[in-house]
Amino acid sequence: MKVGCVKEIKNNEFRVGLTPDNVKAYTEAEHQVLIERGAGLGSGFTDEEYKKAGAEIVASAKSVWDKSEMMVKVKEPLADEYKFFHKDLILFTYLHLAADKALTKALLETGVKAVAYETLIEKDGTIPLLVPMSQIAGRLSIQEGAKYLEKPFGGPGVLLAGVPGTPKANVVIIGAGTVGFNACKIAVGIGANVTIMDINLERLAQLDDIFGARIQTLYSTPANIEKALTTADLVIGSVLIPGKSAPKLIKKSYLKKMKPNSLIVDVAVDQGGCCETTKVTYHDNPTFVVDGITHYCVGNMPGAVPRTSTIALTNATQKYGLAIAEHGLEKACAMHQAIYSGINTYEGCLTCKNVALSTKMKYTDIREMIK
Repeated sequence: MKVGCVKEIKNNEFRVGLTPDNVKAYTEAEHQVLIERGAGLGSGFTDEEYKKAGAEIVASAKSVWDKSEMMVKVKEPLADEYKFFHKDLILFTYLHLAADKALTKALLETGVKAVAYETLIEKDGTIPLLVPMSQIAGRLSIQEGAKYLEKPFGGPGVLLAGVPGTPKANVVIIGAGTVGFNACKIAVGIGANVTIMDINLERLAQLDDIFGARIQTLYSTPANIEKALTTADLVIGSVLIPGKSAPKLIKKSYLKKMKPNSLIVDVAVDQGGCCETTKVTYHDNPTFVVDGITHYCVGNMPGAVPRTSTIALTNATQKYGLAIAEHGLEKACAMHQAIYSGINTYEGCLTCKNVALSTKMKYTDIREMIK
């Protein structure tokens, strides 16, 4: 199969879909790999490294798109890339279609077979292609939160850990999945007061066993969220329903009850955000203020650490990508049942139920199409 990888064009996105090591794995399996010139530079990978791994370096993104049977990316295609879509193209990347109806329509109209990292779910319920970026985003949420609580960045001038004789900062984490757990781990390590909330009591019990008296676990209800926010210095929104828009758990009315200049980091922004006042921001202008509360809503947080992020992501995606390249999407599904759940669009049909619910578009069962 001809496998392509282009330079990401999203604002301040430096990750890349394939590393030279990935290219070597594909070429050793006798696939042809096309890399856009300079695609890996943001992550520290040179064209020469890709060449040594067996890739063909191509001058333009258009040429890569046109020649590729499978495109491996990191972020969802932007509007400027829709014109490159073509029938029978397999697109393997993050998509987040629940929050992007325009992209959904473009994929459907062109018949692209789109496989989304974030909805590929294994039998045990894990989301293996989302986990590495969720781990990074969770850890970064505290790192970025600590920075934007500093006075020069518009914060109240609070140190998360405090020092002897001063109060520690209060960190509230809404959602105890992979993002929430990693945020909790870093916040506890720093020494902040940490409250983490979820509707899964079994998950809260696990966190209680891991962190003990160093955290406060709370069942997530509107009343508990509203109350916790009144004393919070830093709030991490980390709610995920695979493929579906994030629920708006932080209401606009809650902001007026929060401490002035406190901070919300909404990691769920890719899925629309879990705060009513969320809007997508970028690394070059990451924050905005609503009712005296700073919001950090960068839609590609792991892009800030592209070397780590690219290696972590491609470690996870390579197995599935190689299966698709070797056998084609349809046969790969038979071999790796989880790939079925990753298919969001297929030959003009919307095949992810949660995306269909969020966009109010017609859903088609992919298993009825691929037998």
